[in-house]
Amino acid sequence: MYAKLDLPGPAFVLLSLDPSPSVVSFTALISGAAQNDRPLLSLRLFPLLLRSSIRPNDFTIPSLLKATASVPCPDTGLQIHAFSLKSGLLADVFVASAAVDMYHKTGLFSHADRMFDEMPHRNIVAWNAVMTNALLEGRTDATVNSFIRLRSSGEEPNEVTLCTFLNACASGEYLRLGSQFHSFIIRFGFETNLSVGNALIDFYGKCTCVGEAKRIFSCMATKNVVSWCSMIVVLAQNAEEEEAFRLYIATRRDGFVPTDFMMSSILTTCSGLSGLNLGRSLHAVAHRACIDGNIFVGSALVDMYGKCGSIEEAEQIFQAMQEKNFVTWNAMISGYAAQGNASMALKVFGEMMGIGKVKPNYVTLVCVMSACARGGRLNEGMELFDKMEERYGIKPRTEHYACVVDLLGRAGMEEKAYQIIKKMPMKPSVSVWGALLNACRIHGKAELGRIAAEELFEIDPHDSGNHALLSNIYASVGRWEESIEVRKEMKDVGIKKEPGRSWISWKNEVHVFQAKDTSHERNAEIQQVLAELRQRMAATGYTPDTRFALFDLEDEEKESEVSQHSEKLALAFGLLCIPPGVTIRITKNIRVCGDCHQAIKFISGIVAREIVVRDNVRFHRFKDYQCSCGDYW
Repeated sequence: MYAKLDLPGPAFVLLSLDPSPSVVSFTALISGAAQNDRPLLSLRLFPLLLRSSIRPNDFTIPSLLKATASVPCPDTGLQIHAFSLKSGLLADVFVASAAVDMYHKTGLFSHADRMFDEMPHRNIVAWNAVMTNALLEGRTDATVNSFIRLRSSGEEPNEVTLCTFLNACASGEYLRLGSQFHSFIIRFGFETNLSVGNALIDFYGKCTCVGEAKRIFSCMATKNVVSWCSMIVVLAQNAEEEEAFRLYIATRRDGFVPTDFMMSSILTTCSGLSGLNLGRSLHAVAHRACIDGNIFVGSALVDMYGKCGSIEEAEQIFQAMQEKNFVTWNAMISGYAAQGNASMALKVFGEMMGIGKVKPNYVTLVCVMSACARGGRLNEGMELFDKMEERYGIKPRTEHYACVVDLLGRAGMEEKAYQIIKKMPMKPSVSVWGALLNACRIHGKAELGRIAAEELFEIDPHDSGNHALLSNIYASVGRWEESIEVRKEMKDVGIKKEPGRSWISWKNEVHVFQAKDTSHERNAEIQQVLAELRQRMAATGYTPDTRFALFDLEDEEKESEVSQHSEKLALAFGLLCIPPGVTIRITKNIRVCGDCHQAIKFISGIVAREIVVRDNVRFHRFKDYQCSCGDYW
């Protein structure tokens, strides 16, 4: 009892008072220590057991192997394996299965494979150990192949096996295979199993089949907190944040107490909604539930505040956290990257490396390189890319190539970026070609932009943004006929350009604006504010940037065209409603145009307000005639 309650002191006192301790007493304490994350205590008890002339049994050894895997300590694991072999305990299938699991978790994969192959009898525990560890190691195909071997051997799967296979399909996004396996689950009578149902929701969500995930969720006779949280995550990951939040409200009405998993799941929806006030409310809920100090909730809060543009609040949470994992560090670095603050991103990355407790993963390097690209830190970003495998043991992925192309492209080195793309060991993705196309937009490189655009048209022919970007590149260098031709091609194949929209929250209501939209109930006041601002801006030296307005319009019409962009309408509404001194926060679905960026800089100084605009790429913080991006965007 004391061991299972994680009270090793009283347990050890009772054991020492026993004049004739048995293997059961020792094993109870060893097992309790291993189960309660005290692996070193568990291992230190083993020599004491041996000195007491007690022979360990087939329950003792698996607990010791579990403790070894938790440390991890492969040398100790080898010694315990040797002991179990000499003592004849290795013939027990549970001991052998624990040895297989230990070798996987300590990185001795060849030992694990040999151990498994030499087992005379393999039960479902052994098969599950192989499958789950292959999945944890990122070897999804090995997990699938192990299941096929399991079925060929005649072994019957259990719920752990089925959940592991579904997780492998989710990780690899094997929709067809996972759908077939769903039929297998129904045939074997596991469709009503709660854990399997939760795994199915997760699988379909990660394969973007939200409708199927919803169907499974609604058909579940019994739901637990994992079911609700899994469905919330599915909705949040598939751009259905509002419905995710409604589902969270439903969980609270059903009497579920907020857990760390639930709070970390729902906090991700605030980022997609740009719901800073909503996130603050959830932070208060987490604080009342006494889970805001949890490492997962804390990491989610850092991520939420960073992605909602309140980097100061993200910093406060980050500094207050006593324990940080790689998710926490990545969230803080990503928050600085979204602001284009490369100096702070590099500083935090340096602190992470200096502490040495948490190793960077590939996401960490993507965040740092992205910050370097947005902050113009060419040398630091290129050094990180060139040395990432040598220093950190991480091979460059597609995301890293997209960052380095963006880094070089923004610095005016588009040709070098193109050469790197041609040498990529994998096929360039949309993000890689998109980074090059954006660089060509910035620097007016029409021919290279055409090459990038054609690659993008082949990958995703219906994306209107790429066509519009190429058209704007031609327009920026005065090649109007080609610009119009691209627009005509879009029209001929039925591609419609996504209209620019901006939204702003006021009094628990979201107000959405579209370019030249006059439907808002306060449109007359909005237009009056804009007219006054234009006069005051002109007096301080502002001239509209009309390079991308239609070439057949008169200059006055062009100025009127750009003055009615959605972010300007949203800003005027914010100035009407939001009290002085309060930051105005605007979100836009596409990139902020050059004229709006310049105009908002002027407006921030004229009205003495901080204005935060989040477009589909990054945050812009305008204050005192300046933007946080330093015009490097």
